Amino acid sequence: MATFTLNRLHSLCRTAHCRAFFGGFIQRAQLSTLESVRNNEQCKLEFLGGDNNGIAVISMNRPEARNALGKQFLREFSECTNVVKFDKTLRVVILRSLVKGVFCAGADLKERAKMTNEETGPFVAGLRASVSEVANLPMPVIAAIDGFALGGGLEVALACDIRIASDDAKMGLVETRLAIIPGGGGTQRLARAIGPAKAKELIFAARVFTGKEAEDMGVVNHSVEQNTEGDAAYQRALKLGQEILPQGPVALRAAKFAINRGSEVDIASGLSFEEAGYSQVIPTKDRREAMQAWLEKRKPVYHGY
Repeated sequence: MATFTLNRLHSLCRTAHCRAFFGGFIQRAQLSTLESVRNNEQCKLEFLGGDNNGIAVISMNRPEARNALGKQFLREFSECTNVVKFDKTLRVVILRSLVKGVFCAGADLKERAKMTNEETGPFVAGLRASVSEVANLPMPVIAAIDGFALGGGLEVALACDIRIASDDAKMGLVETRLAIIPGGGGTQRLARAIGPAKAKELIFAARVFTGKEAEDMGVVNHSVEQNTEGDAAYQRALKLGQEILPQGPVALRAAKFAINRGSEVDIASGLSFEEAGYSQVIPTKDRREAMQAWLEKRKPVYHGY
């Protein structure tokens, strides 16, 4: 595994990679206009209010194709992630489906069947990039899996920080049935989530498993009993989002950065990533507000800088 010096890590935290995590707070980038997503048909973006203020919901809504990952879908999906990426008011993003019984059925096979070999490679590379955009969002991202999450659909969920599934959800990386392999990061993220041996078993056998089985294996954090509305996982995701909302937003991003980068290297380098992340929160007004609120015995009011 790679080893980094602390000076190298501090230098890294001045680069574009670290700014992808902290830039929305310390040096806010130009935001994509909301106009780009207001007319979306297949991926909706909503900013919640009231007790859920600070939560954004990206909702997949392509019922005729069970949220299959086609060209238009991926374009709209990327527009949504680009809008939320630099929004300093957001503490949590939830990814869900508006199609009952379906999270995402994976690749759009009707589109894929019409592609030449020369077209397929670049399309899959674009799909992989879209999934990685989810993983690279600086704030915590929760997947609410209320139905089928197969192939690329499960890969999208695996890119999220936390996954919640209904007990009757069906999921799996089933690409080997089509004589291909997962191309949206599934071979890497599933193995990191549950270990390479179990990931190999599931991928080699193209096994489909339930939400409860996914919880037992560690594919998802929580499995919840489905309700009559078909949105039990989403409701549980909202509750978890409400638990996250009161925490310091810069700290949330710094913690995500340290965990993500630290998991890629040895423990000594991982601790250096933690120190580099900690250095980002020290000069913030939010940290001083937390100390003052503690002295005054009141709840802190965080602003994300």
